[in-house]
Amino acid sequence: MTSLYLIRHGIAEERGTYPNDDDRPLTDEGKKKSRQVAKRLHSLGLHFDLMQTSPLVRARQTADIFGDVFNTDPLTSELLAPSGDFEQWLSWFQTWCQQHGSSRSSLGLIGHEPDLSAWAELLIWGEAKGTLVLKKAGVIGLAVPEQEAIAANCLLFLLIPPKLLI
Repeated sequence: MTSLYLIRHGIAEERGTYPNDDDRPLTDEGKKKSRQVAKRLHSLGLHFDLMQTSPLVRARQTADIFGDVFNTDPLTSELLAPSGDFEQWLSWFQTWCQQHGSSRSSLGLIGHEPDLSAWAELLIWGEAKGTLVLKKAGVIGLAVPEQEAIAANCLLFLLIPPKLLI
């Protein structure tokens, strides 16, 4: 069984403060909380065989923090940018899962809302219902079964805001 962790980037500068929204960085508080969340998750025994991140600055900064704490180099994926293509990512993910066989693997994704919650809902229920809420620096954990049909077959085992990890 594969564990999939969907992690929202930390607190970023206000919208409209940068000409290109993709360039908005984390605030000092966002960096601090992201590091605290990463350290807490690490202390609970989490690990990542692979981490992927959106190419946007705030997500990459969050991924760098997690990468530092978990001693891994996050890979950038355009599919995790806002409005990324879920079907393309799911195809990639199924291939990745097949390559890891029955081993207990763990993948961390760092991205944006509302995409991460919608993706989680697609993986759990097969449709995006708009019911899950993922706070900044929050985490959704999904258990992904070892079968062909992944969408609508995953189990939600973690939905936690950062305030419960800090």
